[in-house]
Parts: sequence; structure tokens; C-alpha cells
Amino acid sequence: MADSRRHPGAGPGDATGLIAVAGAAPGLGKSTVSAALRDWLAGRGLSVELFAEQDVLTRREFARVAAEFRAGGVVDLKTVLAAVSDYVASIQQAAVDVAITDSLVPFVPSLLAWGHDELAASAFLHELAMLLMPVRPVIVYLDGDPRTALARAASREGPGWLDWFVRKLARYQVQPAVRDLETACAYLEAERDVTLRLIPAQQWEVVVIDHADELSPAEVARRTEDALAPWLAGGSWLPRPGRDPVR
Repeated sequence: MADSRRHPGAGPGDATGLIAVAGAAPGLGKSTVSAALRDWLAGRGLSVELFAEQDVLTRREFARVAAEFRAGGVVDLKTVLAAVSDYVASIQQAAVDVAITDSLVPFVPSLLAWGHDELAASAFLHELAMLLMPVRPVIVYLDGDPRTALARAASREGPGWLDWFVRKLARYQVQPAVRDLETACAYLEAERDVTLRLIPAQQWEVVVIDHADELSPAEVARRTEDALAPWLAGGSWLPRPGRDPVR
């Protein structure tokens, strides 16, 4: 079931829009949905840019974020906000109709991993929302049971992935600390709850795809497209004349 938490309003057709795909755990289809949305929107004549999850380490706008993370495993929040500001400017300058980010905005998993509490995360998201106002973000949140999602991700990624992922979470500055699969799932559930409390407070458009763990990635993508169709019908995203889709 897709749950649109706010009703999409029409926006100017000559302004860039942003779709941010996030989710409760790996294995729910975030990357598949992001790529499917790119193709779906490009097929309707829109110029589309996809910011894939791994691009955060190579995007010019996020160079300082990547450098700080490689140096110490954490990033100053001012550095993150500066990178977002540069990214918004770059997609506007490129006259992209819709930019899609995979597992980037709203940054809540990273904030918690770096030791920030919910109050600090809320303050950060308020500043982030101000920076993202020109691109009118729509947050697509894939919801589902972390245990099922992790099993799917492990099946996809192969032997050793689940142990690697648990070790990754064990390095997070969170309490209670992650020690094993059970505490990893408990952390992901807590992360989900924080995310779904904080993002509606920013007055962003939020679309939640429920029970994504029970659906195939293709079905999750189809339901996401159906949920976003009102933004197309309402004129929030319109193609610029003479533009070729950006793939």
C-alpha cells in the first residue's frame, strides 16, 4: 500500500524537482526503485539525473564529505549541508527536470551513526529543508520488516555480506550498541521510527510504500510510480522543451 502523507500541489514546470528514495533497511529495493523512476520519468520526456548510492564518494559536490569520512569515519554536519547546497545549485544549473537520490536524503542513518541524537537530527533536518526548498523534495520511504529485508539483501549479495553489514552497524556510535543480527534489526527498527517521526515535520511531501519487504522489487517500483503519478498529473514536473533525458 502506498501512503501519500501530503497532497501534491502543482509547481512551476521550469523548476527542478527532487525525489529522494530512502528505506528502513537494505534489501527493500531502493536502488531498483531509483533506477525504475529514472526510466519512467525519462520515458515521459523529462530530463532526469540519478544520484546513485555509491556516487556520494565520487560526486564533485560531495568531495569534502568523502574526504572527511575517509579520514575519520564521521563528517561535520556543516560539511554535509555545504555539499547539499552545492548539489542543489548544480542540478538547477544543469536545468534537470527531476533529480533522484538513492539512499542520501534525509541522511538520518548517517546522523545516528555519527552519534547525533534525535534532537540534533531534527535541527539538521530543519536546515536541510531550507536548502532543499527550491527543488520541492518528495521523500519516497520504503517500509518493511528489517529481518526479511536483510535476508533478501544477503541472498542478493552472497556469502559474508550479512556478517559484514552487522560489523558495519557495530561501528556506529549508537546505544544500545549493535552486537549481532538481533541487535542490528532492533537498531534498524529504531532508526526507522526516528526517520518517520522527523521527516513529516519538515513539511516535505512524503510517500510511504508499506510492506516493501513482502513485494518484489519490480512491484515496489510499480507502486512507487503509481504513488508519484499525481505529481505528473498536477504539473509539478514538466519537461523543458528541447531537452533530452539525462540517463
